[in-house]
Amino acid sequence: MQKSIYLYSIGAWIMLVILAIINGIIRNSFYSRQLGELLAHQVSTIVFCITIIAFSYLFFKYSGATGTRKDYLYIGLMWLCLTVAFEFLFGHYIAGHTWEHLLADYNVFKGRIWILVLIITATAPSISYWMIKHRS
Repeated sequence: MQKSIYLYSIGAWIMLVILAIINGIIRNSFYSRQLGELLAHQVSTIVFCITIIAFSYLFFKYSGATGTRKDYLYIGLMWLCLTVAFEFLFGHYIAGHTWEHLLADYNVFKGRIWILVLIITATAPSISYWMIKHRS
């Protein structure tokens, strides 16, 4: 196990949080009114999923941090746990959202597809590992 890849990955996750905030600002500032809240949420979710994969690939390819396939799997799980913890703890205790409001983004039966972000967050490091190994 390479400790440095895990430390680098925490820094990368912090960058993903910043990119998520930028994504939300762009959504709310530019296209939410025109598309409506639900469609804007869906577009923003897809855009952020693509961003996560692209960022993850570029980060792991160029950061110099190396690890095994298992390391990348663990990093994805670490990112998933950090994301869920941040979303609920920050969202509730800092941003003041109710638990119901926070859980609403997980209701796929109402068109909420935020769960895709969590799936991509968990798998992006492994996908990146595969892409790097098969393109080298």
